[in-house]
Amino acid sequence: MSPSAVEEYDRWHARLEDDGSQSEWHALARGLLGEGRAVEGKKTLEIGCGRGGFAEWLAAAGAVLTAADFSPVAVDAARARARHPSTQWRVEDIQRLSFADGEFDVVVSCETVEHVPEPRRALAELSRVLRPGGLLVLTCPNYLGPLGLYRAYLRLRGRRFQEAGQPINQFTLLPRTAFWLRAAGLSLDRVLARGHYLPFPGRPPLRARWLDASGPLNVFALHSAFRARKHL
Repeated sequence: MSPSAVEEYDRWHARLEDDGSQSEWHALARGLLGEGRAVEGKKTLEIGCGRGGFAEWLAAAGAVLTAADFSPVAVDAARARARHPSTQWRVEDIQRLSFADGEFDVVVSCETVEHVPEPRRALAELSRVLRPGGLLVLTCPNYLGPLGLYRAYLRLRGRRFQEAGQPINQFTLLPRTAFWLRAAGLSLDRVLARGHYLPFPGRPPLRARWLDASGPLNVFALHSAFRARKHL
C-alpha cells in the first residue's frame, strides 16, 4: 500500500483505545483455533495484529508467534503492551509479505483483507507463507445481508461507507471470500457466520441476536470466519 495509506492507518490506530481482543470476530477465530490448541507449539503468524490484543491471546496459548501490522503506530502500541517477550513484532504489508515460502504452520488474519486495495493478492500471500498442510484462520465482514444493502443505499446517495472510520473498506461477501481462498490453493474445512444487524439512519445498527441461531439465515450474517488448509 502507498505511504499515504500508512499515514491514514497510523492516524486511525492512534485514535483507538480498545485492543479489540473481545470482538465478535476474535471469538469466532478462537473457536476455529480450538480455543488455542491449534497454535500450541506452532510457528504462527498473526497479520493485521493491530494493537496486539489477540496476539497476546495467541502467545498465551503457546504459539511461537510473529505478530505484524501495516501500521508502525499499531505495532509500537502492541509491543509496548506485550506481556510475552518471545513474540516477534513486525511491520508488514499483507499484500507483500517479506517471509519465506512455507515459513509458518498457522496463519491468522482477523478483519484485515477487507481493508487493503487487493484482497485476492493478500490471500495469495497468506497461502504462500503457509507450509503445505498448514492452517489458515481468516475473518472478514460479509456484506450479503442488510448492511450490504445499506452500503448500496449510501452509494446511490453519493455517500461513502466507512467501517469505524477506516480509509479502505472493500465489499467482501462470504461466497466471494470462500472462492478467493480456494483460488489461493486452500481447502475450506469450516465456515462460521453470525451477527445480524439492522441499520437505522442516525443511529448505530441494531443487532438481532435471535437470528444468530437461525441456521440457513447465517449466510447473511455480518461476521464471517473461515478455517482452511493449504494443499499438500
